[in-house]
Amino acid sequence: MTPLDHAHAAMEAAPEDEAARLRFYDRLAGAELVLLLEAEAEGDRIRPQVFPVEGQRFVLVFDREERLAEFAGGPAPYAALSGRRLAEMLAGQGIGLGVNLGVAPSSILIEAGSVDWLAATLAEAPEEVEERPEEIAAPGGLPERLLEALDARLAAAEGLARMAYLVGATYAGGRRGHLMAFVDPVPGAEPALARAVGAALTFSGIEAGSLDVGFFRASDPVAGRLARVGLRFDLPEAPKAEAPGAPGMDPDAPPRLR
Repeated sequence: MTPLDHAHAAMEAAPEDEAARLRFYDRLAGAELVLLLEAEAEGDRIRPQVFPVEGQRFVLVFDREERLAEFAGGPAPYAALSGRRLAEMLAGQGIGLGVNLGVAPSSILIEAGSVDWLAATLAEAPEEVEERPEEIAAPGGLPERLLEALDARLAAAEGLARMAYLVGATYAGGRRGHLMAFVDPVPGAEPALARAVGAALTFSGIEAGSLDVGFFRASDPVAGRLARVGLRFDLPEAPKAEAPGAPGMDPDAPPRLR
């Protein structure tokens, strides 16, 4: 059983539970998937196998290479990429996703409209404001499912920052809220980190919730206060560079459909 299997089982067990459905899509977006291709990739261009089902078109993805091989009856060409990247690539093309079809408990057909919704949800960018907290305190009253969603999202943000602290914050004028404070973010990674926090909030199923995001250096005087009272999240270090692998493994050079 993979994380995607468990999320799918929870969704199937509670079909009226919106939070369970959102958690499944969150796991799908964050999963490393292998996409079945018609032929080996040519440079950065890939041609997925497209299957017609009841008048609709689907491409097939699997969350394990072994599952793809089982479906195909042996080794088959594929591209490896995240569910987020795949949704972005397919958005607006009228193509759905067949996930782990016939080879896993999480076997499911996701129609094109749901793929478009997933891509649009993941693309939502938080509003930028220039505001610095005047007081910082320990966080409190946040739902456990939000903390779990944040932990999962930040675990996938390898190499983008050293760490993050979740704290309660009070701003000028008395506004209070919670702040996810990233320490020593990689230059240029700030938008991706903000989107990751926004996605965690969205997929946790919390209505009318908000969570501020800030970026600080370890040398900033506020960093000591963050460490004293904040809930710490350690982000994984970036893996060492390796020889090029399957298409899609390099996030800076995603494959292009053709």
